[in-house]
Amino acid sequence: MAVYIAKKIGLTFVVLFCAATCSFFLLRLIPGDPAEALAGPQATQSDVAAVRASLNLDKPIPLQYTAYMGNLLKGDLGYSYRSRRPVLDEVLARWPNTLRLSLTSMLVAVVIGVPVGIFAARRRGKLGDTLSMGISFLGISMPSFWLGMLLILLFSVRFKLLPFYGMDSPLNYILPSLTLGLGIAANIARLTRVSMLEVLDQDYIRTARGKGVSEAGVVYVHALRNAAVSIITIIGLQLGALLGGQVVTETLFSWPGLGRMIVDALTARDYMVVQGGILVLALTFTILNLLTDICYAVLDPRIRL
Repeated sequence: MAVYIAKKIGLTFVVLFCAATCSFFLLRLIPGDPAEALAGPQATQSDVAAVRASLNLDKPIPLQYTAYMGNLLKGDLGYSYRSRRPVLDEVLARWPNTLRLSLTSMLVAVVIGVPVGIFAARRRGKLGDTLSMGISFLGISMPSFWLGMLLILLFSVRFKLLPFYGMDSPLNYILPSLTLGLGIAANIARLTRVSMLEVLDQDYIRTARGKGVSEAGVVYVHALRNAAVSIITIIGLQLGALLGGQVVTETLFSWPGLGRMIVDALTARDYMVVQGGILVLALTFTILNLLTDICYAVLDPRIRL
């Protein structure tokens, strides 16, 4: 286990290096000049040149890259072009908001998806199974922006029950969490059903039933634990995708998270903030993958990392 974790940590640095390199060069391919955006439409060429020099954008790209990577090795993500604040401060101010929304969305997905998948597996081939999987297919097919707008129209505009912008109270979490969580719940439900069906056909399940174990004990003690490895896999992957895929939802609900910050920074050509946000998301995703792999060994001792 310790050797595996050490290897994973080493791979994390490789992932961060690749993320930093790709984001640096890809951003420079985007049309537009950060200096012109910051100087404003009324600025003269000399004003733009002065801004470009102050941001070290007048240097050749290879020199900019070398300086950027050197600062990263010191733990310095640079400074925002717009606010002149450290990028690390900008990112850390938004990252907890994105993490909280991701966790609440995943809670919604697990609370809905796992019971629906178990329900469908226990009623294989019956009406309940067909309806559950039909609704799950519908949940997978719905775009998140369409679902979010529908929830806003229904619960905020029509019935005026829930707020749809900001994060001032716990009620603000409900609509964006449902928007993100329902689609993931559909995925979890379908995978849970498939995993449970595979386990319920095993010999030891029939043996447990033959010994008089209750149906609830068979399903929730014997079957669910062995199916949990696959379920944990999809939960870990979907949580990592949530952290980087909230851009539309955060914009729709005016949620001050990392995804919205990256979009705003892209619009303003604030390259340093975009690069810092991407690095933090990459680091978070690799940590979640490591925790998921460790959960495998805890749930199933036969797995050796």
